[in-house]
Amino acid sequence: MSHLIAIVGPTAVGKSALAIHLAQVFGGEIVSADSRQVFRSMDIGTAKPSPEERALVPHHLIDVVDPDQDFTVALYQEMAIRAIEDIQRRGRLALLVGGSGLYVRALVGGYRIPIVPPDTELRRSLEEKAASEGYMALYEELKGVDPTAAQRIDPRNVRRVIRALEVFRTTGLPFSKLQGSSPFLESFRTLTIGLTATREDLYRRIDSRVDRMMERGLVQEVKGLLERGYSLDLPAMSGLGYKQIGQYLKGEVDLSKAVQRIKYETHRFARHQYAWFRPNDEEIHWFEARNGVEEVIRSLIQGFIFKKTGIELAESGKRN
Repeated sequence: MSHLIAIVGPTAVGKSALAIHLAQVFGGEIVSADSRQVFRSMDIGTAKPSPEERALVPHHLIDVVDPDQDFTVALYQEMAIRAIEDIQRRGRLALLVGGSGLYVRALVGGYRIPIVPPDTELRRSLEEKAASEGYMALYEELKGVDPTAAQRIDPRNVRRVIRALEVFRTTGLPFSKLQGSSPFLESFRTLTIGLTATREDLYRRIDSRVDRMMERGLVQEVKGLLERGYSLDLPAMSGLGYKQIGQYLKGEVDLSKAVQRIKYETHRFARHQYAWFRPNDEEIHWFEARNGVEEVIRSLIQGFIFKKTGIELAESGKRN
C-alpha cells in the first residue's frame, strides 16, 4: 500500500520548510494544498516557495491557472489525485502540504466534490444581495437550507457561501449532503502531521513574513497585476495582501495602514484555520514548531513507512 504524508497547520508556522527538509530526506515531492498558490504571477503575496526551493524538491499544483481563471475545489481534487498517483508510480513519497483546509480535506478526507457548473447570473444576484444587505443575509439563508455547510464556512467568506447556495439552488440538495466520501484514499495509508505554535509566536512569524513580503516588492507585484488588467474584484485578487495593497493603490488607505491590515487579517485567518485542523483531532499528530522538531517528525515518518515501532512512535507524536 502507498503512503501519503500530509503536513497541515496555520499560515507562516513553517510547513513549507519542514516539507522541503522531509522531501529531501525521504525522496519525496510536494503537492501544494494552498488555494492561492495555484495562480500564476502571484508569488510574493501567496508566499510561494522560491525558485531555489523548487529546484531542491519538485512541487506540484503551483502556477496552474491565471488570476482571472476559475479554479474550483473539484478541479483541485482531480489534479492533486493525478499528481499523487504519478508521484507514487515513480516510487517517490508524496507530501501534501498547505493550510487551505478544504483542499486538504478534499484529499485526506476523501470528499466527493459535487460537480455543479458556475451560474454567472445567480452568482451576480447573490453578490448584489451581499453588497446591499450585508454578508450575514447570505449566511442566514445558507443556515436555513444547509446548517452543516454553514458550520464549516466563515460567514465573511462570501465566495464560499455563494458557492454553497449555488449548489443548493441548482440541485435542490444541500452542499454538505453532496460531499460524500471518495474511494481515492482507500489505497493509501495517510499520516497527517500538524505544525503549531503559541499564538504570540505565530503572530510574530506572520508579522515578520508580511514585512519580508513588503521588502520583496508586494506593492510592485500588485501594481503589475493591475496594469495587466487583473481587477481587484477577481476572487484571486481578494486574497490577503492583494486586497489591502489594492486599497492602498486606490488611495483608500496609506501604506502603513494597509500593512497593518494585512497583519491583522492574517492573524484572524490563522485562528480560523484551526477550525479545519483542530488540536484535539486524533487523526493529526501535532508538534510545536521549534528547533529540533524535524528529527522527531522524521522518526515518526520512518516508523510509519517502514512499520518499525510504529505504534510507539505514533503515540510519541501525539504527545509532542
